[in-house]
Amino acid sequence: MLAVSGPARAESANEYQVTGPVLEMTDTMIAVKKDNDRWEIKRDAGTRLDGEVKVGTKVTIMYTMTATKVEAKPEKK
Repeated sequence: MLAVSGPARAESANEYQVTGPVLEMTDTMIAVKKDNDRWEIKRDAGTRLDGEVKVGTKVTIMYTMTATKVEAKPEKK
């Protein structure tokens, strides 16, 4: 889950990154502070953690955006 605006571009066209101190971390989510915003990124057992990551650690998170649903909308007349 991503909860803010304007992602920074990373190396790949489909990969983005955000850097900041870790605010919270669970088995399914990691939250970091970017400027004055809280960014929440979903994670799972396949998410690789390089180094000791804990609350307060400055990290760079690489992530991708994947559609979960696409709805067709009627054209406006």
